[in-house]
Amino acid sequence: MRVRHCLLTISGSLVVRKFVSLFILLAFCLQCLMPPNGWTQSLSAAGLLPLSGTPVSLSPAFTPAHLKGMIIDPKQPFKMDFLIHRGDAALTDQDKQALYPTLIKYFLAALAIPDTDQWVNLSPYEKTRIIPDNFGLTEMGRDLLAQDYILKQISASLTNPDTDLGRKFWDAVYSQAYQKFGTTDIPTETFTKVWIMPDKAVLYEKGNTVYVLEHHLKVMMDKDYLAARMNNAGVALEADNEAALIAQKVMREVIIPAIEKEVNEGKNFAQLRQVYSGTLLAAWYKRALKGSILTQVYADRSKVSGINQDPANN
Repeated sequence: MRVRHCLLTISGSLVVRKFVSLFILLAFCLQCLMPPNGWTQSLSAAGLLPLSGTPVSLSPAFTPAHLKGMIIDPKQPFKMDFLIHRGDAALTDQDKQALYPTLIKYFLAALAIPDTDQWVNLSPYEKTRIIPDNFGLTEMGRDLLAQDYILKQISASLTNPDTDLGRKFWDAVYSQAYQKFGTTDIPTETFTKVWIMPDKAVLYEKGNTVYVLEHHLKVMMDKDYLAARMNNAGVALEADNEAALIAQKVMREVIIPAIEKEVNEGKNFAQLRQVYSGTLLAAWYKRALKGSILTQVYADRSKVSGINQDPANN
C-alpha cells in the first residue's frame, strides 16, 4: 500500500458526475460518566485526555491530516494508493511515519469489522455494552472510546452555569419553567444523553479513484434518537411531562448546535473525523467492490491481525 499527499480542488463540473452517498452505522451513545482517575491520569500525562472532572472548552476549527481518497487496481485488489490531505498542521517526516499508518489502520479496521459493530458506548447503566468484542481489539475502537470520553467532558462543561453557554442554557430553562409552572424544578436527567450519528457523506468516483468530497456528523439527544428508532419500528415512546419538554427544547436550541459544530470542526474531535474518513472509504469499498478477493476474504470477517491492540487498554 502506498500513500500520496493530496490537496484537492474540486471543479464545478464534478457535480454532473456520479456521487455516492453513504450512511455508516457508526454511533456511540454518550452519557454522563467519569472513568477512574488512574486511567484518565495516565492518558492525561501523555497529553491524550483531560483529567476526570476537568472543564473542557470548545476548541478552534482544525483540519487534521486524513484519508481523502484512494486509488485501486481491480486486477490487484491488495494494491492500493491512499490519498491523504495534509491538514492544517505542519508535520515532520517522523510525524507522518507515525500518523499515516494509523489512518490506514482505521480504513482496514472499518473494512474488517461489520458496520453494525462499529460503535462505542461509555455508560454506567450499560456496563456490559461498552464496545463489541471484535471492535474492542482494534486501535479504531480504542480511539473512539477516548473521543467518547472527551465528548462527555465537553457536554458537562457546556451545561456548567459558570460558563457563558451554560449560563445561557440554565437561564432559558429556569425562565421558561417559572413562567409556565411557577417553579424552577427541572429533571436534570434529560440533559446527559447524547448520540453522534452520521448525517450524510458524498463520495466521487472517477475511474479507479474515489474521493471523499464532504461528510457531516449529526448530534442528537438520546430522546430524539430513540424516538426515531421506535418510530421506524412502529413503537411509540412514553410522553414526557411539560417540564422535561422545556428542558429538552432548550437543550436542542442551545447546547446541541454547539456540540455538533465542535464535532464537525473543532480540534477536540479531529481524531473522530480521521476515523470517519476511513470508515467512509471502507464502506464504499465493501459496496462497490463486492466481488473483489479482498472483500470476500477480509470484509466484515473481524480479521484484525496487524491492526489490533491490547483490549486491556480499553
